[in-house]
Amino acid sequence: MPRVSRAQTDSNRAAIEETSARLFREQGIKNVSVADLMAAVGLTHGGFYGHFASKDALAAVACTHAFTQAHERWTERVASQPSPDAALQHLFQSYLRPESRDNAGTGCPLPALAADVAREPAAKPVRAAYLAGMNDLLSVLLPLQGTGDAATDRSQALAQLSTLVGALLLSRATQGDALSDELLAAARAHLQPAKPPSPSTPT
Repeated sequence: MPRVSRAQTDSNRAAIEETSARLFREQGIKNVSVADLMAAVGLTHGGFYGHFASKDALAAVACTHAFTQAHERWTERVASQPSPDAALQHLFQSYLRPESRDNAGTGCPLPALAADVAREPAAKPVRAAYLAGMNDLLSVLLPLQGTGDAATDRSQALAQLSTLVGALLLSRATQGDALSDELLAAARAHLQPAKPPSPSTPT
């Protein structure tokens, strides 16, 4: 049997990473077996171990892959806007759309993988990958705060991130009910900048 070329090997590994990142977000890490994954890629089950030592190792790589995609999307959205405030609102509105809720497999890994990662032992590599990915996304939010105080900026960015992820996660859990859309709308409204008070009417 002819040996697989280096280019083909690299292509196969990239396909495994891309497919696992999608399937883990769609179905959960525990619900996707190695056999299911390799079938989705179009490769044999045994070929998996030529690329990864274990499913745990792949879970970490897939998690990193998903966060890299999310970080790229966030960075592009920020760069497309004329100001930090506009960039924040563009991020919030894009994140809290029904389309984001309905497409977990290509969306943000924070809500999609949170429950799975939380159940993993602290020593599992996917925990470190998830934490690193969260910090990468937080690094996009932090420079947009502009309160003038680093601690306040961080607290505000963490609250925004928690609102985004919590709203999307709850919206998915209630999908099919009107509450699902209400959750997204409420989070969008909550993250809108405060309107300045109207000038007082002279008496």
